[in-house]
Amino acid sequence: MAQEFEKIIRGEGHFRPALSRREFLTRAGTGFGSLALSFMLAQEAMADTRTAGKGHYNPLAPKAPMFPTKAKSVIFLFMYGGPSQVDTFDPKPDLDRYHGKSMSTALQGVGEVKTFGGGGNAPLMRSPYKFQKYGKSGLEVSELFPNVAQCVDDMCFIRSIYGDSNNHAPALFEMNTGSILQGHPSVGSWVTYGLGTQNQDLPGFVVMTDHRGGPIGGAPNWSSGFMPATFQGTLFRASGTPILDLSPGDGVSAAEQRSSLDLLAKMNEEHLHNNPGDSELEARIGAYELAYRMQAHAPEVVDISKETEETKALYGLDNARTEKFGRKCLMARRLVERGVRFIQIYSGGGHGDDTWDAHGDIVGNHGKHAGDTDKPIAGLLKDLKRRGLLDSTLVVWGGEFGRMPITQGGSGRDHNPGVQTVWMAGGGVKGGTVVGSSDDVGYKAGDDPYHIRDLHATILHAMGLNDMALTYLYNGRFQRLTENGGKVIKSVFA
Repeated sequence: MAQEFEKIIRGEGHFRPALSRREFLTRAGTGFGSLALSFMLAQEAMADTRTAGKGHYNPLAPKAPMFPTKAKSVIFLFMYGGPSQVDTFDPKPDLDRYHGKSMSTALQGVGEVKTFGGGGNAPLMRSPYKFQKYGKSGLEVSELFPNVAQCVDDMCFIRSIYGDSNNHAPALFEMNTGSILQGHPSVGSWVTYGLGTQNQDLPGFVVMTDHRGGPIGGAPNWSSGFMPATFQGTLFRASGTPILDLSPGDGVSAAEQRSSLDLLAKMNEEHLHNNPGDSELEARIGAYELAYRMQAHAPEVVDISKETEETKALYGLDNARTEKFGRKCLMARRLVERGVRFIQIYSGGGHGDDTWDAHGDIVGNHGKHAGDTDKPIAGLLKDLKRRGLLDSTLVVWGGEFGRMPITQGGSGRDHNPGVQTVWMAGGGVKGGTVVGSSDDVGYKAGDDPYHIRDLHATILHAMGLNDMALTYLYNGRFQRLTENGGKVIKSVFA
């Protein structure tokens, strides 16, 4: 029996089906019908939960990193739509010099370059934004980010990240999961799989989408893919009830809830006694128990009433423009304080100019989204630092791809998977530094090019995980986040 359990833990074993969800809920009563569905689905699919006697294997229990590291949590700030590197954190003086001229004039050997709409040989377009040096390091930042610019001495700009897809959905999947195809575990899933979480009353992986909608592709961007669903991201709302349907149904008392849980536990014991080794029902019970605990703990996370007015202002909660994203950033800090392992926040939701997808007007689009996020992001970095949390929190900023240096329609920019700037802060990162570069006009990665899978290997490394050793057995193969090879960008770290 012990050998079979170990096979299950390694992903080799298989569970026999227990009760159907309908039969289960019918027998269990109605007291828990409104508990968090995501956790029920997560735990019922959990293939590496086991029961041995009275002990319970918890896949989200804290695990030691593979090697000593500073970072304990990740906050991934995802700018959905594709922010322009040449208008934010990668200044290109040559764009001023060659403004209005063809790409081939500036770059030798470049042929026809088509925009997403199909137009070829569009002219280069200078950035409408001025860049200025900031901090002791003198790193240059666009005027789009005057507040974030104050934090450059804690940041490392990686100016040579590239990917494989020119389309939003596969590019989003690649940045989130390492593959342009859906169905693979996200970075957050790999991190929680490798390290568990330090708070058993909250999810290990939390996602907060934009108030205008989610990204293209939806939930597969934070899915656990072929891993047990216990490692998938859980959607949180930044205000009100953090998880929909978490509260008990009308007229259901705490005593009735507890009674229902006790009934389920008794049923579980009977089932395991009659079917040794079948722990699907145990997994389901664990989901309900977690949801029960979350009823007390999750609402407290979003209750910012005890935060000082100065702290709220630091995140921009005193301004209608920055309040929504600022509240998510503040909540991310509160989640980190409470031991949540991986938090992802999206800026931009839905389609078009509701995202960073600046096809028509770079000034209107990026001015809007940078203005919404600049102060909250700076507030997050400053607040983490003054609380002593920045060293143990890796903050990552980026999108699914960058944008073209040529114009689209006279004032916009098209998608560009050839290069983007991603920056990191905290978590052992060497601040005030630049890694890699793009070419003279920001069209392709230049010196020290790094693929998205290299970025993933670097995030895992910051968390004390070796991407080559962090594997999951699926379809007879040991799968990895960096499946097609990745290298740690060592110059990112101090």
